[in-house]
Amino acid sequence: MQVPAYEDMLAAHERIKPHIRRTPVRTSDYLNELTGAELFFKCENFQEPGAFKVRGATNAVFGLDDEQAQKGVATHSSGNHASCLSYAAMLRGIPCNVVMPRTAPQAKKDTVRRYGGKITECEPSTTSREETFATVQAQTGGDFVHPYNDPRVIAGQGTCSKEFMEQTDGLDIVVAPIGGGGMISGTCLTLSTLAPETQIIAAEPEQADDAYRSFKAGHIIADDAPVTIADGLKVPLKELTWHFVSNHVSDILTASEQEIVDAMKITWKHLRIVMEPSSAVPLATILKNRDRFAGKRVGIIVTGGNVDLDTLPWIN
Repeated sequence: MQVPAYEDMLAAHERIKPHIRRTPVRTSDYLNELTGAELFFKCENFQEPGAFKVRGATNAVFGLDDEQAQKGVATHSSGNHASCLSYAAMLRGIPCNVVMPRTAPQAKKDTVRRYGGKITECEPSTTSREETFATVQAQTGGDFVHPYNDPRVIAGQGTCSKEFMEQTDGLDIVVAPIGGGGMISGTCLTLSTLAPETQIIAAEPEQADDAYRSFKAGHIIADDAPVTIADGLKVPLKELTWHFVSNHVSDILTASEQEIVDAMKITWKHLRIVMEPSSAVPLATILKNRDRFAGKRVGIIVTGGNVDLDTLPWIN
């Protein structure tokens, strides 16, 4: 599988521009004071499907030739990639089949169906996802758009950091969540050329810390079914994303479940935006490691805002 280049990100930027939103960057005096840093939040939760993954999904869908597009696309996903691929497929008028864990948030399943995606449910493990998906793809013939281990997807995700740098006049550090590593890889792809002096730090739940352990060990360590409130960060790194993580990420920091919930609540209250638990992990790690970020211009990618409002983590 070919590693995407900076030029692929630039091509993706032009390809997807008519179909996605240039999301805003928000700041908060309260959060700056709380952390001792100057924080800039890139609000990818404001994308139409509610997540950054629309960038990579749209790049993949609109990069298909007409013959392949007729067969549609297929993927497996805990939610956001599924909804974003369904959305992109809807825009192009082609079929989309997705495999989702039966435990995926109802809000995310509803979004997939709203955009015309067809869902096949599986057990909540990487093994079950991949086995169920193999069956679905064999039946449909759709082009497999992997949630993160796909050069088209990574190139698309890299467009977020291009915008971010243009909107902030440069950053000392960019922090993004890490699960499979699609957003982090796209960030590395863009910033290693556009702003090589900017540090890239990944943020991960303690209860799904396989990327952290991989980073320390120097090779991929994969957990099959970790349990964390950050449902978008349960999947392991793959060879393409590991390439970017191992070569360009400065560090991986972790946060506990309670720290993630606290950060989510703080941002809802003081940034006044809806973000899902996975998106709160970067701020949770910054609050936990304030000395590391104090005095710095820090970019945080708010990766998504698809939450089930009936099951918020601070409501018992």
